[in-house]
Amino acid sequence: MQPGMPLVSIIIPFYNCPYVDQAIASALNQTYPNIEIIVIDDGSTMHQDKLAPYLNRIHYIGKANGGTASALNYGMSLATGKYVAWLSSDDQFKPTKVAHQVAYMEATGAQISYTDFDTLDQYYTITVHNASAKFPSAKALYSSLLDGCAINGCTIMMTKQLFIGMGGFNDRLPYTHDYELWIRIVLAGFALPFINESLTVYRTHPGMGTKKHYDTIVQEARNIGNMYRPALTALIARTPG
Repeated sequence: MQPGMPLVSIIIPFYNCPYVDQAIASALNQTYPNIEIIVIDDGSTMHQDKLAPYLNRIHYIGKANGGTASALNYGMSLATGKYVAWLSSDDQFKPTKVAHQVAYMEATGAQISYTDFDTLDQYYTITVHNASAKFPSAKALYSSLLDGCAINGCTIMMTKQLFIGMGGFNDRLPYTHDYELWIRIVLAGFALPFINESLTVYRTHPGMGTKKHYDTIVQEARNIGNMYRPALTALIARTPG
């Protein structure tokens, strides 16, 4: 660990994903030197062989299958960094992701931030550059949370202190644990600043959970939006526009 540069923990939950080696390679390829990579194998039955070339450079930990939120919570609990970041096993970080996001957070004192991202298809073609929704104000961002999650979870970086203080992800939510945590964070009074730079590559492919479980995800998100609607509506009303 280099002095004066906070450690960043990158958590990669892994379950039978054929792209996991590319995710790990992108994490290892960061220009920022002070990182630790924690891969949580959530009960996989295949593709573990893809990790073999990297085992001496990562922390690889297995657990019984419990879903993405449980894997993330476990990985975050083991993290020793000041900052934590989540990288899905089918996505990739751009080389300057950690360096640029840490620089922003250290300069501003932000507890959490998110960034823009590109989308990649199954044929390794970038299909959309700068795909993140853009909001002109915090009020507009909070208003968007009434109807769903426009924040890509793998663009988020936060302090471990914030993550632990918020109680982590709700592991009873199979698909929308990220959406629910972002709502809790803004309701707790934390700003959620956006870095207008594409630092993550989000892969779309036929096997992705968003496509396989679309209807369930929509219903789960609707339930969360309805549950938090009164509190979010009150937050929106008192936020300058």
